[in-house]
Amino acid sequence: MKVLFVNEAGVRSLLPMDACVPLMREALTTLSRGDVVLPLRSMVRLPDRSGILGLMPGYLGEPQSFGLKVVTVMPGNHGTPYDSHQGVVMLFGVTHGEPLAIVDATAITAIRTAAASAAATDVLARADAGDLALIGSGAQARAHLAALRTVRTLRRVRVWSRSRANAERFARDEAGKGVAIEVAATGEDAVRGADLVCTVTASKDPVLCGEWLSPGAHVNAVGACFAASRELDAEAVRRARFYTDSRASCLHEAGDFLIPRDQGAFPDGHLLGEVGEVLLGKVPGRVSPGDITVYESLGVAIEDLAAAHAIHRRAIETGAGTWLDWGGPA
Repeated sequence: MKVLFVNEAGVRSLLPMDACVPLMREALTTLSRGDVVLPLRSMVRLPDRSGILGLMPGYLGEPQSFGLKVVTVMPGNHGTPYDSHQGVVMLFGVTHGEPLAIVDATAITAIRTAAASAAATDVLARADAGDLALIGSGAQARAHLAALRTVRTLRRVRVWSRSRANAERFARDEAGKGVAIEVAATGEDAVRGADLVCTVTASKDPVLCGEWLSPGAHVNAVGACFAASRELDAEAVRRARFYTDSRASCLHEAGDFLIPRDQGAFPDGHLLGEVGEVLLGKVPGRVSPGDITVYESLGVAIEDLAAAHAIHRRAIETGAGTWLDWGGPA
């Protein structure tokens, strides 16, 4: 028996963004149909609170996938050669439970997160949306720029980061890819007038104020995935038609939603549903051009499993990756 090993470069080769967006659309739809087993993620924190080991197991019915993502989150890695998120996705056979693949999780996380945001954008944003504001300038900003280009024609892109040098580096690196990148002086300058907004930061406190949002804007809220952290202020959430990837995850882990809810800004019913429910026609999405919509991205294991399944299938087809003997049946 052989097991597939795929590094970061291999993931990026085998999982192009334009293929991952429909894959995430299918995974989110399968989640909302209930054809998944998706425990809430569990965390192990280092004693000094400097890092987290996250365990994300799951089963996805279509494409049928069974496995686990193990990922570390090390905020102190910002500014070092190491990504803040590192780990592996492990894929197992559904019938016999044999290991099938061990795949780099850094690249999978970046690609599948942005691809899920693109799937949400496609179903929630206005069809003519094309003025993008990026709050944050790291790996997820790059991935989201690539992903949103697959579902909308971008006319203008503005980026703001707490580090202007990082924002300028982002603008230089992304130059010549179809639209110029403007570096905004403030987050407000980036967001005012935008009809697509992505918050992709490591901030624990709001970086997006609701009063900045124009009627008709769509927001992908990506960076805050813990109950005590948020990127959106209460007004941004209160003004919006609010959706998420997983209802259970949102009601346990989404500080963007939980903090203002606990302060009395709105009840649980303000969460209108999952993006998969909108795709299935079970829940209405945008109902008027002036609606503000928010997609709260928590990132769930079935997204990683769908991505790993696609990588494994493509590696078999092309002979890519590294195949190592594991033992057991040939």
